Amino acid sequence: MSTSNRITPIEWEELPAQKNVDLENNSIEMQKESDSTDAWLPITESREGNVWSCIFHLVSSRLGTQALFLPVAFATLGWVWGVIYLSLGFVWQLYTGWLLVHLHESSSGVRYSRFLQLASTAFGPKLAKWLCTFPVLYLSGGTCTILVVTGGSTLKLLYDVICSQLSHCPKNLDTSIWFLIFVLIASLLSQHPSLNSLRWVSFLGSIVSLLIFAILWITSIAKGSIKDASYNPTYEDLGDKLTSFISTIFAMELIALSFRGHNLILEIQGTLPSNSKHPSHITMWKALQFSYLLVALCIFPLAIAGYWAYGDKVCSQIEEIPTF
Repeated sequence: MSTSNRITPIEWEELPAQKNVDLENNSIEMQKESDSTDAWLPITESREGNVWSCIFHLVSSRLGTQALFLPVAFATLGWVWGVIYLSLGFVWQLYTGWLLVHLHESSSGVRYSRFLQLASTAFGPKLAKWLCTFPVLYLSGGTCTILVVTGGSTLKLLYDVICSQLSHCPKNLDTSIWFLIFVLIASLLSQHPSLNSLRWVSFLGSIVSLLIFAILWITSIAKGSIKDASYNPTYEDLGDKLTSFISTIFAMELIALSFRGHNLILEIQGTLPSNSKHPSHITMWKALQFSYLLVALCIFPLAIAGYWAYGDKVCSQIEEIPTF
């Protein structure tokens, strides 16, 4: 062995320290790169969020029209399995939300405010592109399409209700016009500099969602159960085993679809300030717990009261929900 390749005892002791210094330098460089990217992108441009702004964002992103079909799932599964599957889905959603909250920020201080950033760290840059790029693209595109259709149709319904008694209002406006109006409104809102500047929109959305869900389940209880309503699971009445299996899977899908909003957890947490003494996951976990409490107070009463009021006839009554 040549003398040039020998390592002295002092150099051997310095190797772990040098390795730690290199790792620390790499984490600092990654953190600087992440901070510069987040400062440039509009969603995480502002780090001045708090627990209340996170609650507004979380509640408004989690309560949607999908939860209105929970009584249909209960009609298929019945009381026992309906409550079990809904409870399991709620617990699983809370657990995976807890995972995302704690994966947002590494011990070195690097923050992952987007799924692609987190996937690149977990799977590597190449594999992350194959695993996450396509799902993120079709999820974003599908969400935008659904929002345009739902928002435009709702604006048209609101216009028809308000102007039904007014003779000077234009009648029978095409739905595509309302789609365009909704896109223009969304484009104006997108001019806000950051997600924190839109917290008032999330606040209004949260209040309206809570009120709508409360009105629906309170109205169901006030009207009482309809006559000839049966509470036997409908999958038991299907003679074909394959049809019963497909019906059960469809009901479980309805329950799974009623939980949403995971795609925004990292971005919402990215609006919070963070330091070594008070990392962002503490504030975010408090906001997530409180928002899930509000969500539970909406979806569980709606599913139980809706199924109690209509029983197996809920499929015929569910058509009245969009009009309502």
